[in-house]
Amino acid sequence: MAGNVVQGRVPELITSAVLIDIDLGPNLSITGSLATILWLVALRRDGQTVSAWAFLKLGAVVMTFALLFSLGVAITFITKIINQLLQKI
Repeated sequence: MAGNVVQGRVPELITSAVLIDIDLGPNLSITGSLATILWLVALRRDGQTVSAWAFLKLGAVVMTFALLFSLGVAITFITKIINQLLQKI
């Protein structure tokens, strides 16, 4: 049903932005994904605790690097496409 909301072709830039965004949320919030919650349960079962503040601090660092890398790849990709279009002119 959700796939029927968008009709026609979605621009690649929008698709890439959505993919980057859905990867950033779980890095910033403990409740950002089911996998994170399951890992937290497993850690607590083993007697280790991770506070929301500690998770946020580490997630902010990891997310920053992931975001910068993703933006670098996106800029490289867009630059390549622009150069190809300019060569056709």
